Amino acid sequence: MAGPSLPDGAVPSDGGPLAFVDDLDRPVLADDDHHHLARVRRVRDGEALVLADGRGSWRPARMAGATPEPVGEVVVAAPPAPAIGVGFALVKGSKPELAVQKLTELGVDRIVPFAAARSVVRWDAAKAAAAQVRLAKVAREAAAQSRRPWLPEVAEVATFAVAAAEPGAALAERGGEPVGLHHPFVLVGPEGGWSDDERDGRPHVALGPGVLRAETAAIVAGALLVALRAGVVSPGREAPRVSGRRS
Repeated sequence: MAGPSLPDGAVPSDGGPLAFVDDLDRPVLADDDHHHLARVRRVRDGEALVLADGRGSWRPARMAGATPEPVGEVVVAAPPAPAIGVGFALVKGSKPELAVQKLTELGVDRIVPFAAARSVVRWDAAKAAAAQVRLAKVAREAAAQSRRPWLPEVAEVATFAVAAAEPGAALAERGGEPVGLHHPFVLVGPEGGWSDDERDGRPHVALGPGVLRAETAAIVAGALLVALRAGVVSPGREAPRVSGRRS
């Protein structure tokens, strides 16, 4: 049975490490999570931890041998609203992992990697499928580290058209309007910038002063949206008309 609902969704930091399970009543740790708790965090028999289902619910537990045992009621964290998301054009190396990690820590709800017209990086179907699994794992680890009871949705690699069809989507672009929650999904373009077809006829938002790498621009977009949603900053102030340089 669910217990109290917390408005801010914070999982207390004094309850031990957080791990995700599918069922809070009959928890079973994934092999990677069990290894992390036992070998990295060194959680021993009888020690405390927190179990979360990735959908906003969590409960205190303790290790009973190799299996976590619930010891408290389920707490339901109220979902933040509106849902916010960031899409980013494919970038080289480990930059997608960095972007997903930081966007998850910030509290972004949906993350969509996509292939743009001028993307230098191209993934075939097999590489895209493997990347989605890898990025979802990065998100899971980042959510546990930052003690978030929600797992973001990390979408499969999309086309630009699919990414741009996200509700409320806007392009990060020079000369855009200030970021606001009326555009709760921000797309960050590739190293070569947006093509004319991608740019034309779509709303643009500016990310602030400076020349940003693609992964940095994605993180900035997420940070601005999260801050606006949390009321940490107020909308309506004029933002500098600068977009990120992708490299």
